[in-house]
Order: sequence, then structure tokens, then C-alpha cells
Amino acid sequence: MTADVWLPIPPDEIEGLPEGPAYRHWDGEETFPADPADCAYYVVPYMKPGPVGLRPLPEMRNVQVLQTLSAGIDSVEPGLKQLPAGVRLCNARGVHEASTAELTLTLILASLRGIPDFVRAQDRGEWLGGFRPALADRTVLIVGYGSIGAAIEDRLVPFEVAPVVRVARSARATERGPVHPLTDLPALLPRADVVVLSTPLTEATRGLVDAEFLARMKDGALLVNVARGPVVDTKALLTELENGRLTAALDVTDPEPLPTDHPLWHAPGIVVSPHAGGPTSAFLPRAKRLLVDQLNRFVNQEPLRNVILTTGA
Repeated sequence: MTADVWLPIPPDEIEGLPEGPAYRHWDGEETFPADPADCAYYVVPYMKPGPVGLRPLPEMRNVQVLQTLSAGIDSVEPGLKQLPAGVRLCNARGVHEASTAELTLTLILASLRGIPDFVRAQDRGEWLGGFRPALADRTVLIVGYGSIGAAIEDRLVPFEVAPVVRVARSARATERGPVHPLTDLPALLPRADVVVLSTPLTEATRGLVDAEFLARMKDGALLVNVARGPVVDTKALLTELENGRLTAALDVTDPEPLPTDHPLWHAPGIVVSPHAGGPTSAFLPRAKRLLVDQLNRFVNQEPLRNVILTTGA
């Protein structure tokens, strides 16, 4: 194989890459490392604005695989129509589960135990006592029970939560218990003390958490979003936060980045982190392992992992 592989990580920093392809390092710079028409396997730069990663696609006439290093594919979907038929789109399942699940637990605990209040009190030199809710004995509803949702449950179990309730696009059984379909949400929401969103952004989930969804949540419940900002109707959430009925912990927002003057920053009962679920020290070793495995499969003409769709299919 003599076709090019474009990588956002320097190839000499990735042990185990198969021989054969010509590896080109490109992480979104203005100048391309080679002719995009020669690229057979394109790994999209990570954590770059969407248009950056899409820029070479119109010239990638011979690309066979488009690989993201994100769990979601919404950032590359606008460019798929520019690709030839037969291109396999693969996501980064297996790369972000640990980091995202860690942050999810961090947000839940920080919100329930009032950590932001403690930090502000520390700045004032104030000893802020009081009684706070625990995570123990809480019912947690996970909306979007894929690999990240399962990793979140793995980390919830030691905290003695009440039974975790799982929801995905369609019903299925797991070793831990049933996964309910999205259609069951109206009946499940009033039971949950904490609602965690870890669903991909699709046409079915865009605006899923609207005024009706929020109204079904019990008084005092916590909404945690580690999915994508547009899954939540920001205006509807602001209404519930400002009247004090719900609290929220958001790693993603709509809009994003959140403008300095946006009311979400100062809404009561909210914790905001800047889309920090994936970029941790856990990312790089897992991303490298994924790329080595995928590229060995590609060179040896074996089935790829994490194929989300094939263009033109």
C-alpha cells in the first residue's frame, strides 16, 4: 500500500503503526502536508473547530476511511456529502469513556455537595458549613446508554446509588439490567434524582430536553449534560434554574463556547465546565491504541471497528 494516511498525532510518536502507507502529519495547519487526493485514511484533527477538519474533504477524492478522535460525529457530518461513495466513517469509541465518566461523577458530586459554594467561600475566607445532599441512595437516570453511559454506571456503583435507570434509542437487556427505549422517558423522569445526558447529537436527540422533559423531572433534581449542548433547550433550562426548581451541571452548552454575557453563567444552581470531558491525560494513549488497531486492520484488509456509516449506502 502506497496511499497516504493523514494523522493529527506525529507518526513517529505512535508505536506499532503498520508499514506500507505514507504517514502525513496534519493537525489543522493552513498548509496541507501532501496532496489530499492521495489520502486514503484521514484522521480528523481533534478539538479543532469543525470547519478546520472539513477543509481538505472536497479534495479527498480517493479517501476510503474518515476517522474521528471524538465519540460524536456531528462535527464531520456536514462534510460527508463532499465525499465519494463507499467511505467508511469511524468514531473513537473506547477513547473517551474513562475521561468522560470521570468528569460526569465530578460534576454530580460537585453539584450535590456544593463544591462551587465552598470554593467561593474559601476566596472570602468564610467557613461555610451546612447539610448537603449525598449521591448515596439517589436514583440516577442515564439517557444515552452506550459505551460512555455504561462507563458512567461503572463509576456510580461504588457510591451506593439507588438502582440506575438506563435509557437508549431502543430497548435491550444488559447484565446489569434492562435498557429502556426513549419512548419510556416520560414515565421514568419523575423517578430520577439525577438525570445524566450522554446521548449522541442526532436529529432525534436535538432539543430532546425541552420544557416538557424538564417539567417531568422531580423538584430539586439535577440535570447533568456530558453529551452535546443542543440536546438541551437552553431557554427552557434557564427558566427552571431561575425559578429554583432544578439544578444543572453542564460540560457542554448551546451556544458553545458560552459567551461571557450569557445568563447561564450566573443562573442559580449551575456548574459549568468548558467541554472538558475528553481532553485529559487519558486521551492520548487510548487514541494511539485505537489508531494502531484501526490502521493494522486497514492495511490487512480486515473489518474496521466503530464504523458508524458508509457514504452512499
